[in-house]
Amino acid sequence: MNQYFIRRILLAIPTLLAISFIIFAVLSLAPNDPMSQFALNPAVPPEVRDNIRRSLGLDQPWPIRYGKWLYNLVTTGDLGHSFSARIPVTQLILQRLPTTLWVIGSAYALSVLLAIPLGVISAVKQYSIFDHIATTVAFIGFSVPTFFTGLILILIFGVRLKWFPWIYDSTIKVTDAESFLLLLKQSVLPITVLTLFQTATLMRYVRASMLENLPQDYVRTARAKGLAERAILFGHVFRNSLIPVVTLIALGVPAVFTGALITEQIFRVPGIGALLVSSFNSSDTPVIMAVTIIFATLVVVFNLLVDVLYAFLDPRIKYS
Repeated sequence: MNQYFIRRILLAIPTLLAISFIIFAVLSLAPNDPMSQFALNPAVPPEVRDNIRRSLGLDQPWPIRYGKWLYNLVTTGDLGHSFSARIPVTQLILQRLPTTLWVIGSAYALSVLLAIPLGVISAVKQYSIFDHIATTVAFIGFSVPTFFTGLILILIFGVRLKWFPWIYDSTIKVTDAESFLLLLKQSVLPITVLTLFQTATLMRYVRASMLENLPQDYVRTARAKGLAERAILFGHVFRNSLIPVVTLIALGVPAVFTGALITEQIFRVPGIGALLVSSFNSSDTPVIMAVTIIFATLVVVFNLLVDVLYAFLDPRIKYS
């Protein structure tokens, strides 16, 4: 197994390099650049624009800029400076990361905690009233776009009933129980939107995987041996059903880092997703590259984690 993981890690290195090269090339060859806002402003003299471009290193060919970016990343871990914020990209990401982890991470954790038992019960009680209600809600949950769900919740609970604020206030600092309740209250709507969508998606996979394993021969054999139904469900069926579900859950974790682009825009949540959108609008290449390369690295890491969980869930799986 050690040799297998070493090969996977060695394969991941050129993969990450290729991803970073392609993204940097696409961003550099795009028609817009960080100087576009100054080009439209007649009050900025041409020599000032040239000095700013030179200070940002934009006067050099993009392969040279990519080489410098990659060298700094490999040697010092420096992700560069934001063209717009004029601060290190690492500092900018760390400012946004707690909000993203709180809103998106909480929604994802709730989705996993809800989807697994709902999917199991729906599969065990197939075609029951519970199954019909759960599958209908799940169908609506993953079919309706998050921006539509968010707008509906804003109109009902934010505008009409005024139960929850629908604009996220990032200035709230948790110092006591009252400030924590304010933070929790303003997080209810975006977390609800994301939880509904992700729970519906995960629950479908859990239910389908359980239904695939319930009629298998090993289940009938276990029942013929007199094993309790609970032991059969959780000791055999559920464990085997987790293999495809674990893949979906683990590969969804890196998306928590990048945030929910649409939901963060609707509720004005200042997370990584909103930062990425604003960086695309301003052609802030260092920020886009940093978020992209971190996301790609997380995908590689969690792919390896999925392989480890496969071997744990199914002893028949061996790596060499």
